[in-house]
Amino acid sequence: MKTDRGKTTKKTATSPLIICSPVSTSLFSTLDRVRILRRTLSLSAHVASFLSSSMNRFFKNPATLTRWLSGGFTRQLSGKLGAESPETMVKCSANYAPLTPITFLERAAKVYREGTSVVYGSRVKYTWEQTYRRCLKLASALTRLGISQGDVVATLAPNVPAMQELHFAVPMAGAVLCTLNTRHDSSMVSTLLEHSEAKVLFVHRHLLPIARGAVDLLTDTKTDPPLLVLIMEPGEDTVSDSRVPDHDEYEAVLESGDPAFDIRWPRNEWDPICINYTSGTTSRPKGVVYNHRGAYLNTIGTLFVHEMSFMPTYLWTVPMFHCNGWNMVWGMAALGGTNVCLKRFGPKDIFDNIALHKVTHMGAAPTVLNMIVKSSPTDWKPLPHAVKVMMGGSPPPPQLLSKMEEMGFGLIHIYGLTETYGPSTFCMEKPEWDSLPPEERQKMKARQGVAHFCLRDVDVRDPATTESVPADSKTMGEVMFRGNTVMCGYLKDPKATEEAFRGGWFRSGDLGVKHPDGYIEVKDRSKDIIISGGENICSVEVETVLYGHPAVLEVGVVGRPDRHWGETACAFVKLKEGFEADGNELISFCRERLPHYMAPRSVVFGDLPKTSTGKIQKFVLREKAKALGSLF
Repeated sequence: MKTDRGKTTKKTATSPLIICSPVSTSLFSTLDRVRILRRTLSLSAHVASFLSSSMNRFFKNPATLTRWLSGGFTRQLSGKLGAESPETMVKCSANYAPLTPITFLERAAKVYREGTSVVYGSRVKYTWEQTYRRCLKLASALTRLGISQGDVVATLAPNVPAMQELHFAVPMAGAVLCTLNTRHDSSMVSTLLEHSEAKVLFVHRHLLPIARGAVDLLTDTKTDPPLLVLIMEPGEDTVSDSRVPDHDEYEAVLESGDPAFDIRWPRNEWDPICINYTSGTTSRPKGVVYNHRGAYLNTIGTLFVHEMSFMPTYLWTVPMFHCNGWNMVWGMAALGGTNVCLKRFGPKDIFDNIALHKVTHMGAAPTVLNMIVKSSPTDWKPLPHAVKVMMGGSPPPPQLLSKMEEMGFGLIHIYGLTETYGPSTFCMEKPEWDSLPPEERQKMKARQGVAHFCLRDVDVRDPATTESVPADSKTMGEVMFRGNTVMCGYLKDPKATEEAFRGGWFRSGDLGVKHPDGYIEVKDRSKDIIISGGENICSVEVETVLYGHPAVLEVGVVGRPDRHWGETACAFVKLKEGFEADGNELISFCRERLPHYMAPRSVVFGDLPKTSTGKIQKFVLREKAKALGSLF
């Protein structure tokens, strides 16, 4: 390249981007430079000292250093920090902003100002401009409650408008959102609150007993409980409780905020935006950390997969607490769509809302679809148009797909994990499938498919070598992911994070095959996770509880087919000699200690198959459970 003197020099390899923020122009000592670099870039003292020394050689006078530091931009430097550094290689606020889904809401308030943002029953309806202002006020209120950058704000609520607002307001305050499963009991909620160190818990009025129990458990362990903020139903009376003062109700907190609040934008797109918990046990819960970049990109990928155009109408049947509602909370803001919120629902509610609001899209686990097709025809209403349904959570039976299509629904099968921000692959239909027999076509559609547009890659690989398995539809391997829409890692669990990323891929723990057309298909779960109604059940946790029963000698828990839930837990039990217990007793024992959805629905007594080393052979138990068929 050419230098200022016109001489040609060899171009050196570029170093990583060095990020600097605006600082005071009066601080130019070596010590100050080191301090500034460490603070703004989170650098080690050694690296900061090196950069400071290099800066001293590059900048000949304080005025030059002042201009460079106060510009607030990032520069890509080549080789040594010398005078030949190319001035054209600049990364600044003019050409770079951290990716974050907060921008979806900001844009929606400008572009879709009067468009309907959310509908909830007959008493709640907001425009996008109103939603934006409410989120600004809520973010402001959070800061007044003492929430600062990086603090965790938790929720325990169904699909109500407050959940939509919290998905934006919490990151707008610079905090991290943690949405808890509404099916958890007080023990699990207290465990996750303690693990996440949540400062505030927004809890729906009807889940207050669970939250109170969790707070009591935290108090018993001398852990500071979070501040409770109650989300009331429209028209509900105020709750009077010494632990939940009146002014700590959602609307009162929101109204205390400033609509002119200055958003705390992420300093880096890798800053955490939320924590989603997997099926962690009480001793080792796994908090999956998402960043702003991944949330932004996976939202875009999901919108493409769901075949959405501008201003759609989305019916909320997927829990917003589950992988942030498959990213659709943010996605509806990106497209200026309408969120139709449902606190709870049945088949009649689904058909009524589709007809009333002209719903265009919805998401659902196969259990919800099964509920629809099994419902009474008296609950059905003619669809105003084809409703696109993004389904995931467990492999759908081909017969279910056929029935839903007959009813006028268009189905898109997706697959992903909490660790991949939810939807990551989709079974993209191909024109040549139309000529296949119906049953064969539905089998093709039941596969997990290919990576969506914002994921770098998904593959089936040998877990020992990480080599890709042959695309022969029969060689088993582990489903692995890599790309910008894979989690940052597990909260406070570096060992589990390192293991999950071993070999440069995220290891899903799911076993599958790769077909000649490149589509993947999940066949089994290496970690014995049971997926019931779209929620994960850890078989080991259920087994641990059953082992606490005085009559139980040995136990193995696997999934049993269920026409409604997809799978339910089935316990194979061997009793101690001289002890007696029946299935109902063991099921009740579990329900007293676990969320009801995790408790076994069926119990089989007898000897358990084991290896020569005494390990229970779960693959044999799974075959037995499969042969039993659905309980109902």
